[in-house]
Amino acid sequence: MTTVNIPTSESIPVAPLKIIALDSCKSMGDKVNDYIVDSRHSQVNQNDHTLAFLGYEADNYLANAVCPRFGSGEAKAVIKESIRGTDLYILVDVTNREISYNLCGNKTFMSPDDHFQDLKRIIAASNGKAHRINVIMPYLYEGRQHKRSKRESLDCALALQELSNMGVDNIITFDAHDPRVQNATPIRGFDNFYTTLQFIRQFLYTEKDLKIDKDNLIIISPDEGGMSRSIYYTNVLGVDMGMFYKRRDYSTIVNGKNPIIEHQYLGRSIENKDVFIVDDMISSGESILEVASELKKRKARRVFIAATYGLFSEGFDKFDKAYEDGIIHRIYTTNLSYCSQELLDKPYYECVDISKYIALIIDTLNHDTSVDKILNPTTRIQELLESFRNGNLK
Repeated sequence: MTTVNIPTSESIPVAPLKIIALDSCKSMGDKVNDYIVDSRHSQVNQNDHTLAFLGYEADNYLANAVCPRFGSGEAKAVIKESIRGTDLYILVDVTNREISYNLCGNKTFMSPDDHFQDLKRIIAASNGKAHRINVIMPYLYEGRQHKRSKRESLDCALALQELSNMGVDNIITFDAHDPRVQNATPIRGFDNFYTTLQFIRQFLYTEKDLKIDKDNLIIISPDEGGMSRSIYYTNVLGVDMGMFYKRRDYSTIVNGKNPIIEHQYLGRSIENKDVFIVDDMISSGESILEVASELKKRKARRVFIAATYGLFSEGFDKFDKAYEDGIIHRIYTTNLSYCSQELLDKPYYECVDISKYIALIIDTLNHDTSVDKILNPTTRIQELLESFRNGNLK
């Protein structure tokens, strides 16, 4: 295991660390715990002075907590060990669709609403006992319903306010659909982290024959909403950028949204270039595959897709066909949302592991030190690029 390099030995934690990983996030919680255990053992061994803090160096930071259900489908949270005075981090993946429970004898899969309710149950069980409560919710619950048009609910803002009112001190998320929703809770901590460094690292490790220059690689934003994300990739990689504009039919609504009539491309020629499409999520995949098809029509060499969240809400058939037809070369998504074994086994899929990143964030916040370097990874990206170009990337 690679040690997480966390330079926090000169500061004292705000409180003993405890982590609760809900069933939706068990695998991620185990990895994060292992990284922090390994890091803190290393910190203690490397420093002559004693890190005088009760429970600082431990073999496990995971607290035992469950949300059992009654036969009627109702539930409760039970924390099976003391968390009094701890700096508590609760991990939840509201997109995990493989967790089920029995409802009147029938197997029922948990929805995002169910996961959010379990999160609130854990918070309720720990309130008044933990020194500080922090929620790590990679996929921000109801993040796609972040603004109101006409007579609509404003679900994401309501959820954030509910967590705030329950006593949550900090909310940590990744690549929020619209981070401005944090304005709903202006006096609470809200950190929105990006995974650019992790994607670029995995991209460089996987695609050994890449040529990263303006003649061979171009970044594509699949819509105007992802422009800022693509601009950052463009600047740190030193390549050009293009984007697609979605023409929609605003006279009708299909599955809760206005259908797309046409994707119009704006940007430089992509002929004989590798194309890297970056987006925040793949839901049904219909839109991003249409963009990939348009790029191949414009004679793109290879099409790579990177999305923080791979939901694949309508299965993999269309992606399998796109791969077989040569439309896409590879898809990258993170393990911040549930990844089924079927997805992990796909020949065109590459999973970007974010567990070490989360461990770094937790340990940094537990020491109450700055996250500026985590939020701005430009220097580290440039070091990676230099190593890649020199042929000594490790």
